[in-house]
Amino acid sequence: MNTNRLSKAMETSLIKQMTKENQASQIYLSLGCWADTKGYGGVANFLFRHAQEERNHMIKIMMYILERGGTPKVEAVTEHKKLPKSMSECFDMVFQHEVDNTNAIYGLVNQSMEEKDWATWNFAQWFVKEQTEEEKLALSLIDKLKIAGGDRATDESLFELDKYLGNAPDDVPLARESTADNPE
Repeated sequence: MNTNRLSKAMETSLIKQMTKENQASQIYLSLGCWADTKGYGGVANFLFRHAQEERNHMIKIMMYILERGGTPKVEAVTEHKKLPKSMSECFDMVFQHEVDNTNAIYGLVNQSMEEKDWATWNFAQWFVKEQTEEEKLALSLIDKLKIAGGDRATDESLFELDKYLGNAPDDVPLARESTADNPE
């Protein structure tokens, strides 16, 4: 008896999103390493924490596939080769990555509506909310850097920004602990 409640197409799309989240983790790790080698330990710490958050998102999708009777696959990700040349380029990369991920989530939402897979549609809403928050966070990074002077920011301004990000809350909630009542 087939107990998989996901269509083959939806299972494939969810696996693709798992891979995208895993790739996102790699991107944040690469950007964090870049920041650390430039002396921005606070920015690096911030990016490393977000790498873990992206991995948690991958696991959240993996667990959903399992709960629906599917078979998740952890696929290989590619090396993130493009490193920024400046802090503004780094934050722009973060923002662009989040926009790309939002568009991928919207694709899952659209597919779930087309298939009338309301369980997956409901599941994807957590990610819609999360991506709204992620884009807002990325924009705030860009805004804070602009206030500091953008590409012409002084070392003192960058030091303060680095310190600020280093002191930002360090707790990344586990995705599997999220519920409808507590989606954070």
